[in-house]
Parts: sequence; C-alpha cells; structure tokens
Amino acid sequence: MDFGAFMFHTDYSMPIVELAQACEARGFESLWAPEHSHIPLSRKSPFPGGGELPKMYYDAMDPFVILTAAAVATKTLKVGTGVCLVIQRDTIQTAKLAASLDQVSKGRFLFGIGGGWNQDEMEDHGTAFATRFKRMREQVEAMREIWTKPKPEYHGEIVEFPPMMAWPKPVQNPLPIIVGGAFPHAARRAVRYGNGWIPIAGRPIYGNFEDYFPKYKEMLAEAGRSLADAPISMFGAAADYDQLMRYKQLGVARVVAGLPPEGADKAVPLLDQWADLIRRVNG
Repeated sequence: MDFGAFMFHTDYSMPIVELAQACEARGFESLWAPEHSHIPLSRKSPFPGGGELPKMYYDAMDPFVILTAAAVATKTLKVGTGVCLVIQRDTIQTAKLAASLDQVSKGRFLFGIGGGWNQDEMEDHGTAFATRFKRMREQVEAMREIWTKPKPEYHGEIVEFPPMMAWPKPVQNPLPIIVGGAFPHAARRAVRYGNGWIPIAGRPIYGNFEDYFPKYKEMLAEAGRSLADAPISMFGAAADYDQLMRYKQLGVARVVAGLPPEGADKAVPLLDQWADLIRRVNG
C-alpha cells in the first residue's frame, strides 16, 4: 500500500521544497495539494467538515505552482491535486496546466479533481452550482480529447470548442484522473469516468468505510471494472496501525496522511511518525 501526505500549503506552513524532499526521504509515494481560489464572505453552503471553516482554506496557495516546485525538487515523489476544483477553471487552460506538470515531473502527476462544495466560491467563477457535476464530466471528457488527439474538439452542453492544436501532451497515457467526494455519488463518477476514487476518512457524511467499500467494488464490477483500474486513495486516515492494516487487507491502494499547515518543527515529527508506520505496514 502506498502512502501520501497532504497539506494546505500556505505562506506559514513548511516550505514546499523542504516538505517534498522530507517526504521523499521518508518513503512517501506522493505529496498532495488542495485548491480554493478564494473564500467569499457569504456562505450559501455549510462546510462539510462541520463547524467554522478553518483559516487554511482562505490561505491555500495555487496547487499547480506548489506541485511544480515539489516535482522539480524531487526525483521519485509523485505530486497530486487533492483536489483541483476543475469546475472553477477554464477547461483548455487546465488541460495545458495538467499536461505541463506531467511533463515537468516526468510522468509523476496524479490529477485529483472534485466538484466542490462552496456555492459562493464557484458562482464567483461563473459556474452554476446545480450543474457543476455535469460540467466536471464534460471537462474531463474534453481534456482527455486535448491530451490524446492531434486535433481535438469537443461539443457538450456546457463545454464546447472547435478543432484545435494543443501541446504538450502528458507523459502518462492515460493521465490518471482521480475523482474525490462522498459515497455514493462521487463513487459513481469515479466508476463512470475516473482512474480512481478519493474518499475522506472520518467525515460523518461518508459513513463507515467497511460498509461502503464492498458497494464500491460492486459498482465497479457492474461496469466491467475493478480496483486495479479505479483504485482508492483514502485521504485523512488516522495514524493507527490496526486501521491501516485493515485498509491494506481490504485493497486500498493509497493512504494519504493529513498534515497541519505548520512549520517544519511540527510537520517533521509527524512525518517521522508516519515513516515508522509505513515501515511497519509494508514490512
């Protein structure tokens, strides 16, 4: 089972180059960055984690900038968006960003995507809350056309463009798109058009993993797919050896540890704790 690390990268957290190198040195497979372009002062939708929205959501840096720095500073560490709010981004420009990062990292990019929860934030970008998931599906389909065709075009209900020329193409074919969100809706999207699924551990809206995990496998089987081509990346798992071993035995491909947006004095000891767990879980 692979292990990743996740942090809201801010101007007061451990610098990205130092963090990426520390993760690589300790056996982490990947480093992930979230995305929020801004946080409006109004609030039409509640924070899924419950309570007040943590300050780090207001302060997160752009994930493509952060991950490019991490990729250049490392040799084997994969870099991932966890998650990129594609519904708030221009489709063509995002396709170029993702392909460029995959080129810069020499095929180490994991493109985690999501439809988001903050209605006010996405509406500031001109995205309709009610149709955000239709937009996300069309964006994925359109970006794959851009990444794989010499003269791509796409004609959807929301996303549309005529034949074009667009390079670079990603190193990876396919570039893995990993769909984030709760069961069952996000799981269905992952089965339909994703190369994996990102649930979040410990959130009440997700329920018990041991309950929905077999249902996800059934959904994959019904679609003629399996965990081999749509694996699970479990975000926010606790540093609990027994639980991690259960994830491994069930077939979870990757566990991503959540780190607070703190300096090295607090982040490094947590990385060391997880490095010990990685050795114990994987032998």
